[in-house]
Amino acid sequence: MSERPLPAPRSAFRLFRTIPTRWMDNDAYGHVNNVIYYSYFDTAVNAFLVENGLLAITDSPVVGLVVETGCTFFASVAFPEVLEAGLRVDRLGRSSVRYAIGIFREGAEVPAAQGHFVHVYVDRSTQRPVGIPQPVRAALEALQV
Repeated sequence: MSERPLPAPRSAFRLFRTIPTRWMDNDAYGHVNNVIYYSYFDTAVNAFLVENGLLAITDSPVVGLVVETGCTFFASVAFPEVLEAGLRVDRLGRSSVRYAIGIFREGAEVPAAQGHFVHVYVDRSTQRPVGIPQPVRAALEALQV
């Protein structure tokens, strides 16, 4: 087993998005279920791309496919808490990007969970890897640490 990562402080992230928890996010143990965090990651990354005109969900000829994701949990959260997803880019390759995402309680300095999300950019029709389009690359560079 690899060493458990330490939680990154709020200052380690470049962009934040508010994510309200929903009643259905809680599980039988009374906290947000672990699989829900992956939807928070997906929301943070794809909302950034869509809001910046870098992804047209049904029309972009080049899209990022998730090829890897992971999460480390530090504290439980539960509905009706409001969360903040911190986003940064840890690695930017020719056709792939590795995002880091921290899930924070509103205003908290350390995340309740943090993880990563890797997109490989592909041609939508062939599903073969392609270089990250220049406008996307420029926006991702602004999120790099």
